[in-house]
Amino acid sequence: MSATCFRKLSFIAVLFLCALNSPFSFAHGVDENTQRFLLANQGVAIGPFLYIGAKHMVTGYDHLLFLVGVIFFLFRKREVFLYVSLFTLGHSLTLFLGVLNNVSVNPYLIDAIIGLSIVYKGFDNLSGFKTVFGFQPNTKIAVVVFGLFHGFGLATKLQDFALPKADLWKNLLAFNVGVELGQFIALAFILIGLSFWRRYPSYYSFSTATNTILMSGGLVLFGYQMIGYSLAG
Repeated sequence: MSATCFRKLSFIAVLFLCALNSPFSFAHGVDENTQRFLLANQGVAIGPFLYIGAKHMVTGYDHLLFLVGVIFFLFRKREVFLYVSLFTLGHSLTLFLGVLNNVSVNPYLIDAIIGLSIVYKGFDNLSGFKTVFGFQPNTKIAVVVFGLFHGFGLATKLQDFALPKADLWKNLLAFNVGVELGQFIALAFILIGLSFWRRYPSYYSFSTATNTILMSGGLVLFGYQMIGYSLAG
């Protein structure tokens, strides 16, 4: 890697980490307008919950970073579809389980685990498990398991509001469909960007640095959430 390329990549890494440290980035969750709607809503509202779910996923940098790691070395459409479907299955199950059964999870801890899921995927892409530990975890099972944690992360955002129990499943279904629509839109742009980059040798020469940056972002998210947890306690 040339010195010029390394400087450019380092600059991108600094910008990325600064963005993660910005108040706007860490404020990811439920904006004020959405909060007002959720607090005031008393019935079935399919359209608004669709919009809220899609918006949450499109702006959900933690979910998207994990997906970037998942599909970074997937080149077949069938594989991308399979892994994204496994992730969707995981987070859909725990979203409904968490909200409908009022399964409470500390938001700081669950978001810290989500941060670690990003670290895991970057480390896995670097063949870290084979190199350091001498074994390779089942990637499909890992995606499902971390999908479960991501779903609890989504559930905690809604559990902060006393949503009406009557027909709650309908609003949750709309929210989840919105999440999938947002995921599809974001994934389409990610795949277009990766497909374009894969045409150039830099995709492979920078793959180590890219996944290292991915791990760094996950560690920053983990550290921030653990600090929040310790201060809240």
